[in-house]
Amino acid sequence: MANRVVVTGMGVVSPLGNEIETLWKNLLAGKSGVRLIDRFDTEEYSSKIAGLIDEFSVEGYIDPKDARRMDLFVQYGLVASCKALQDAKLTIDEKNAHRVGVVVGSGIGGMQTLCDQHSNLVEKGPRRISPLFIPMMIPNILAGQISIYTGAKGPNFCVVTACATATHSIGEAFKTIQRGQADVIITGGAEAPVIPLGVGGFTAMKALSTRNDEPQRASRPFDKDRDGFVIGEGAGILVLEEIEHAKKRGAVIYGELVGYGASGDAYHITAPEDNGSGAVRAMGAAIKDAGISVEDVGYINAHGTSTELNDVIETRAIKALFGSHAKKLLINSTKSMTGHLLGAAGGVEGIITLLSLRNGRFHQTLNLDHPDEECDLNYLSGKNAEADITYGLSNSFGFGGHNGVLLFKRYDE
Repeated sequence: MANRVVVTGMGVVSPLGNEIETLWKNLLAGKSGVRLIDRFDTEEYSSKIAGLIDEFSVEGYIDPKDARRMDLFVQYGLVASCKALQDAKLTIDEKNAHRVGVVVGSGIGGMQTLCDQHSNLVEKGPRRISPLFIPMMIPNILAGQISIYTGAKGPNFCVVTACATATHSIGEAFKTIQRGQADVIITGGAEAPVIPLGVGGFTAMKALSTRNDEPQRASRPFDKDRDGFVIGEGAGILVLEEIEHAKKRGAVIYGELVGYGASGDAYHITAPEDNGSGAVRAMGAAIKDAGISVEDVGYINAHGTSTELNDVIETRAIKALFGSHAKKLLINSTKSMTGHLLGAAGGVEGIITLLSLRNGRFHQTLNLDHPDEECDLNYLSGKNAEADITYGLSNSFGFGGHNGVLLFKRYDE
């Protein structure tokens, strides 16, 4: 029988706050973390807005000298990991280090470092490329740095699946503990793409909202006036733990992770298939993994990107899998407030799914003023909801047709 896995720690760096309590408060207040980009000149960019981190500091978590040798995505992820470990009240020492793992990814990795070192190459020649270039840029270095900083010596690897990165990371960490290969795993994702090349790349794809005159109203999942997603940054980290290990040390248990589903669209590099079959299979796999029925699920934290294709196709997928039960589901999109955190999104949204089930409170989908005719489910438009719900899904779908879904259960002792 597979081990049961619970969540005992959470850490976040997000456009809605860098503490779990702040994030939760701002979500319930319907606050948006989207604003005009002020880090670089956006005059020539059609999209000038992002979900941005305010008041971020490594103080108390990372040695400033070390931080200078880390790309910003690593700083975000490492700080969130330290916060999650503190929240879990877990001490890693010689006795348990080999049973504590790290599975943390980034969809893009150190893009700013890549740009900086390319400039050195072009302007100053190859001898001026930093010897730290490669170890600062590669996406897996975050998992490595977390291990180095915390002393975790268990399974350590990185998942890279674009916008599904954190969700797949958490799912693979879940399975690693279920198999008995670790007692505890630090898991999630981090991203720092709000730089000229990052914003420029997504703008070139016509993927981003250009509602620059109303930044806080730009991310509008399931709304007929949506015009693209809002790029965002941050990190979401969970501490997963085998349940008996957690109980033995008296840990606070936030909830249980009971199902994980993954699938590939085999269709297109950026667009999901019209019928949402990949999402259907991923959600169905998570539910089957948990050994429950679709009627047992009461809540979905949707991928909900605010793009023309995703919102309609995700809705079709939910209807196809859940049938008549789809109308009874509470569904929301955290991205309506945070923007799209790319490879970090599933980590932050997994945390929010847990908090929602634990507290029986579910935040509204912001800016859903005029629902798309095809998006006709209960997306909590303009209002929060209170409900006693046991099971909730967290959906993530990435470029390349990578689909990941987590199924959380409210923990009742």
